[in-house]
Amino acid sequence: MAEITIKDIAKECGVGVSTVSRAINNHPDINPDTKKMILEVIDRAGFIPNNSARNLKRTDAKCIAVLVKGITNPLFSSMIKIIEEETQRSRYALVLRHVEEQEDEIDVALELEKEKRLRGIVFLGGLFEHSEEKLEKLKVPFIFSTIGVNILDQSGKADFSNIAVDDRLESEKMTEHLLGLGHRKIALITERSGPIGSLRTQGYREAYARRKLEAPENLICFVREDIDHYSMENGYLTAKQLLESGEEITAIFAVSDSLAIGVCRAVLEAGKRIPEDISVAGYDGIEMGEYYNPKLTTIKQPVEEMAKKTIRLLLDVIGERKEHQQIVFPAELVVRESTGPCKK
Repeated sequence: MAEITIKDIAKECGVGVSTVSRAINNHPDINPDTKKMILEVIDRAGFIPNNSARNLKRTDAKCIAVLVKGITNPLFSSMIKIIEEETQRSRYALVLRHVEEQEDEIDVALELEKEKRLRGIVFLGGLFEHSEEKLEKLKVPFIFSTIGVNILDQSGKADFSNIAVDDRLESEKMTEHLLGLGHRKIALITERSGPIGSLRTQGYREAYARRKLEAPENLICFVREDIDHYSMENGYLTAKQLLESGEEITAIFAVSDSLAIGVCRAVLEAGKRIPEDISVAGYDGIEMGEYYNPKLTTIKQPVEEMAKKTIRLLLDVIGERKEHQQIVFPAELVVRESTGPCKK
């Protein structure tokens, strides 16, 4: 039974809509035999009740889900706030779901799509290693935001939208800035897997290659896998291990500001000065970096513009006013106090 409603269930069972609602919500004020009959009909029809009985009564439920992988990243906090405001302005409800590191975001989306009668989905953060066959299981429009994806079919179109910055290019820009300050022994703190880490690592290597220099592979350090990949704690622990290794370094580039702030703590604890002894740079442009001491040099992503474009494009696709788009935003190199000329 496709798109069965609470009225369909009530009609088949010969009861009122309120009775079906009481059965679904496990209300005590209902005859046990009637409740059993209603639940059997629901099960036979393959209908997954919405958690909200109010929404079950509406076949035009307007609900958008935002799935966040890496909830501790402050970058997403400001994006979620903007998406929520735009969603409410358009009279849509918002479902926010944190996706654990080990969870598959598409599986979570498929579950929510059935349970919440979604009209659209936004994926914030996470990996992109999903087959086209799996993506095709999603029956509502969706957008990958802040994830570097660009999969088009032979006609030059995609069945989903993607909004991001060019992580490879922007990482190359930051590394070039450090090389321009005379640094040659630049450590990179990144993640071992996933498109964001790999693209930013690629940009790091290409900046060296552009100057006909060999990238110091021994200074590419991977964050710990057992804790949040982009947390301050992981930046601190990874940098501490690097500094204790005895490797000679003059600068550290972390692929997120949260990691970079953790790096700064490890550098200072090691008795080093920033930037006199070791320059530190991050990526994202979160507000905390501007007020940290020293102020953090970073690649600033246009978070507000990306968030607004993400939700507005999704609403336009839902309303069939626009087709899916692949959009790349430019980021900005913001030079602050945490980087300076190499003195070695």
